Amino acid sequence: MPYFAIVASILLLLVILWDGFETIILPRRVTRRVRLTRLFYRSTWTLWRAVARRMEPGKRREAFLSIYGPLSLLLLFALWAAGLIFSFALLHWGAGPAQGSFGESATFWTDLYMSGTTFFTLGLGDVTPHTPMARFITVVESGTGLGFLAIVISYLPVLYGAFSRREVNISLLDARAGSPPTAAELIRRHVCGKNPEALGQFLHDWEAWSAELMESHLSFPVLCYFRSQHDNQSWLAALTAILDACALLISYAEGTLQWQSQLTFAISRHALVDLAQVLQIAPKQPVTDRLSEADLDQLRGFLASMRVPVCSTAAASRKLRELQQMYEPYINGFSERLLMPYPAWKAAAGPADNWKTSAWGKISSPAALPLSATVDEEHR
Repeated sequence: MPYFAIVASILLLLVILWDGFETIILPRRVTRRVRLTRLFYRSTWTLWRAVARRMEPGKRREAFLSIYGPLSLLLLFALWAAGLIFSFALLHWGAGPAQGSFGESATFWTDLYMSGTTFFTLGLGDVTPHTPMARFITVVESGTGLGFLAIVISYLPVLYGAFSRREVNISLLDARAGSPPTAAELIRRHVCGKNPEALGQFLHDWEAWSAELMESHLSFPVLCYFRSQHDNQSWLAALTAILDACALLISYAEGTLQWQSQLTFAISRHALVDLAQVLQIAPKQPVTDRLSEADLDQLRGFLASMRVPVCSTAAASRKLRELQQMYEPYINGFSERLLMPYPAWKAAAGPADNWKTSAWGKISSPAALPLSATVDEEHR
């Protein structure tokens, strides 16, 4: 029986340590299906999402969903720590039971208690090992516990730093594309300046954002579960708006703006597909078409107003539909898995930007009106 316990404890130790190495230290995606972390997130998120589905869509449900990301991290760390403590207790029991300072009979619970105090480097001394092998295991466990706590403490700032950088550009998108962001609002608000170079620079910045999103979220997939500060914003909605705008410009625009759109579309779709592979989210075709012909005509009119050479051939329309098929099924799959709604191509009537809904800024001066208001005046 002790030999079986030793073998089982060593296997459990290797599984937990390797899983922690892949999750925290290894800076690349892991596509292996059988993983402790993946099983943990699949089971806990399934239960969390089931509870959220029973709530009415709104702030209460979003608040409930926003808790999962940070809480799941704490639960995962606790699961790793409990597994390591239990596996080292099995090793202690197999190597020879520990002995208490008051002479009580040694049991497995005594070894489990000793393993816990050793792992967290408490050093109480009321239970001590009494064989050379048990002393060696005690030293190894104390080093493992110290290293585990150090890695966890250093992991959190890296994780929240990546989350903060992601959210900065999402917040900046509010004034440029509305809340939630849409491709129509993004293009319409650039019509005012009639400056295609400004839109090209904006897409260039989002090319870098998509690359950083792919790098950080592939290394730390738990960031996909972290929600944005506002209920009508998310990394998925921002990525959808950028992909929509790029697909439109690739299909209908010409010149340097089309070239930059191709670059941004390529890296954005790359990030989307790779994240779907890591989280094992299968693409799913949307039930309804997100872009009507009337909305498409309006978008082409915005491009023409910005003095962008526009192609209106049937081949351009087919190109747009082909590009939509390259990313919309993945967007829909993410939306259903994460319960993150993705925006339409065109914003609903009377969209309110988040900066306008602040308690301190409900009334704005004419000089502070958004670009969309100026554009509406020009087109009347």
